[in-house]
Amino acid sequence: MPISQRPAQPALDLFKHPVTHALVSMTQTFIDTIIVCTMTGLVLILTGAWDSGITGAELTTFAFQNGIAGGGLIVTIGLVLFAYSTILGWSYYGEKSIEYLFGEKAVKPYRIIFVIFVGVGAVAKLDLVWSLSDTFNGLMAIPNLIGLLALTPVIVKETKSYFESKKMEL
Repeated sequence: MPISQRPAQPALDLFKHPVTHALVSMTQTFIDTIIVCTMTGLVLILTGAWDSGITGAELTTFAFQNGIAGGGLIVTIGLVLFAYSTILGWSYYGEKSIEYLFGEKAVKPYRIIFVIFVGVGAVAKLDLVWSLSDTFNGLMAIPNLIGLLALTPVIVKETKSYFESKKMEL
């Protein structure tokens, strides 16, 4: 039975519909990219820190310390929360992908490998970590983009169906 023809889900099953997953993902991307990055960019420009010669988290910390009382603490808390949520998110997405591709028995080895790489990433040189991260993110984008293009008709159909069902509930 197509998702669009399934009976209404109870409130606890809200996130079982793929459209709700997409909406949550879009919200997270909007908050992170538009709001946080814009705020950070404005602080860098308004404090003049962008012209200091430093880069990365050190630049952001410098700008916030110069622009806001307790700015260093704000950046530290933000980095800790961002790092933690990123590790959790990537772990979950990877686990679900491994489970889908290879079955439930492959999840435990994936978790072990993931934890090892988190440990290696914590002590490796920053340039290497970013290079690997960028490479693997790019490699993840390729099958995702192919899937999005191939499944566009299904995505459009399911999205329309989901919002039509929400209109009927009102």
